[in-house]
Amino acid sequence: MRQTFATVSMALASAALLTAAASSEKQFTISDNVDLVLLDVSVKNKAGGYVSGLSQDNFRVLEDGKPRLITHFSSMDAPVCVGLIVDNSGSMRLKRPEVVTAGLAFAKESNSKDQFFVVNFNERVYFGLSRNLPFTDDLQTLRRALYYGQAIGRTALYDAIAAGLKHLEECNREMKTLIVVSDGGDNISSIRLPDLWRLLEASRATIYTIGLLDPEDRDLNPAVLQKIASATGGEYFQPDTLNSILPVFEKISKDIRNRYVIGYTPDEVNDRHEIRKVRVIVQNGEGKLSARSRTTYTMKPVTEFVATKTQPDVLHK
Repeated sequence: MRQTFATVSMALASAALLTAAASSEKQFTISDNVDLVLLDVSVKNKAGGYVSGLSQDNFRVLEDGKPRLITHFSSMDAPVCVGLIVDNSGSMRLKRPEVVTAGLAFAKESNSKDQFFVVNFNERVYFGLSRNLPFTDDLQTLRRALYYGQAIGRTALYDAIAAGLKHLEECNREMKTLIVVSDGGDNISSIRLPDLWRLLEASRATIYTIGLLDPEDRDLNPAVLQKIASATGGEYFQPDTLNSILPVFEKISKDIRNRYVIGYTPDEVNDRHEIRKVRVIVQNGEGKLSARSRTTYTMKPVTEFVATKTQPDVLHK
């Protein structure tokens, strides 16, 4: 069955679904094809300000270097499904109050129809909401979810992102995003980075990453957070102080609310590449503008994708 793909940054090929295999081993499966690619695009001027009021004629889309006809265009503030993926390892203990405060302020200022969920992670991955409440827009419920669990243990960053991608597929909002907050690199995930990367290419999510870096962490790897954000059309932030976390969430909120959605049909006849490279060009005759959106996506309808042949150990409240 062919479906339309929509993301906060791009709606593309199918949902990353974590499923149990028929044997004792568990696998990731990704299925579906692409009928329509929807790019969620942020446009800024030379001074770094958001540019509103642009029309479809101001945009060009290149897929693998070839121009594609734009068939869908909108600039509305559409409802978004947001997953807050929060590092809850031992090194985050003193940083947790600022992260919770910023996350709640972000939710308070969001679109009234936005939906939220929380994935906390240390050496395990666990959802802050109960199993029978997959999403919420209630601030007190969200606060309890963000504070759920003790800040102890190691850092299963890749497993947490994969769990967030899977959970997004249960959301009925076309626009989907993850906000990942961590102070270190991954040191215990069952999922390898190359496997996570394939999930990102086949996902519906725009990902913003926030690095609260701990210089004493020998697993520190900010380049991974930067790469994940860039490839999915999000942005990487590295606050200098804990007091800077709230302004970072405010910037993310503004970015989500000031985006254009551009759709086109991919070339499935002449272009045989499984991984497609995408570039958005924007012009309005009033100086240099920059466009940020997802840079790659996968065309191949993958029916079975094994990521180290193990499913992340995900717990529910």
